[in-house]
Amino acid sequence: MSQEPFESNLPTYDQLLEELKGIRRPGLPDLRGIDRPGLRAAAVAGGFCDGSDDAPAGIEALLREAVRRLGERDLLGRAAAHTFGLLPDRRGAPAHDRRKTAAAVYGVTSERFRKHQEPQVIQQLAEAVLTVLREPPHLSGSGSDAPSTTAQGTAGQGALSRTGTSGPIGQEPPLRVGSVPVDARSSFTLHVSPIELLRDVEVLVSSENVYLEMSKTFRPTVSGALRLAAAVRDPAGEIVDDVLARELAAWLRAHGRPGLPIRPGTVVPTSPGALAARGVRRIYHAAVATPLDDTYEVRPESIARAVGACFALARAERDRYEPALSSICFPLLGAGRGGLAPGVSATWLRWAIRDELARDGRWRVHLVVRSREIAEAVGAP
Repeated sequence: MSQEPFESNLPTYDQLLEELKGIRRPGLPDLRGIDRPGLRAAAVAGGFCDGSDDAPAGIEALLREAVRRLGERDLLGRAAAHTFGLLPDRRGAPAHDRRKTAAAVYGVTSERFRKHQEPQVIQQLAEAVLTVLREPPHLSGSGSDAPSTTAQGTAGQGALSRTGTSGPIGQEPPLRVGSVPVDARSSFTLHVSPIELLRDVEVLVSSENVYLEMSKTFRPTVSGALRLAAAVRDPAGEIVDDVLARELAAWLRAHGRPGLPIRPGTVVPTSPGALAARGVRRIYHAAVATPLDDTYEVRPESIARAVGACFALARAERDRYEPALSSICFPLLGAGRGGLAPGVSATWLRWAIRDELARDGRWRVHLVVRSREIAEAVGAP
């Protein structure tokens, strides 16, 4: 790469856009071979590198951060990660393979993606790079905007802290509250994390509607996230076995309920699919949401019924495994598209979990939420 001094001025949107278009085909391994002055200057300005020798790694880190700003569960963010090979084991994938997997995010052909979605993805990634520069991440941890290693938790309940260091896109370590009291005798572990990123929690609970129709894999819901994470993929990254949806459909057929609702609070188990690699053994699907036109109804008592059913099922299955099942994780049932306030869902979950732990205290219970704000609300006595 050129050894000329770095520019003091930030690159323009148009410059970033043209350089991103230029690296789409050759991919990230080409960054050392051809100078990209706009991206190089952006990486320096954002604190991702400080010289020519480390510019390729700095540009790659900058793009990863830009994808995070787009949203890793959002269509644009996921498609951008595939397009530029920013996912684990995809860095050196050929351009046509990367385009094919990016197109699959939208459920379209590669050619349609090239003409319609890909230009928007690259444009939005350029915008996200500028957003990063306006709010630099300060990877050294010295700036005021740096992610802190601890954040004040609910009074008397400890602090939210990272369980590790930053990893690749889609593999950020969860934040957690070590122990949140359920009552005077029991507690649960509270995580701030996408549920699919948890490790070594044996039973994960998914919130479903009463037709057991899981969310689409691109929806930012617990159901959609678990469906996507559990799916088996081929070497190109395409889904070849939609494990959770397939097993739920089989359960509905076996019980004579295809196209028919089941009782709110019913819980149906499936295997973990690809999530077995993270130490998950079972997925319990809790049917708590009843569709009403374009919205859902979730009755709080259905949450309590589902919690009881989850524990009953876990007790029945516990000794089928070696070692025996001992941990279970709940999301805030009904608090997403179900429309319940997080505090209402958390109150009913806490009450139902308390009763179950009073009956059988051998379980390690986890609760997972998506933000610090919700975590602090859930942790409040």
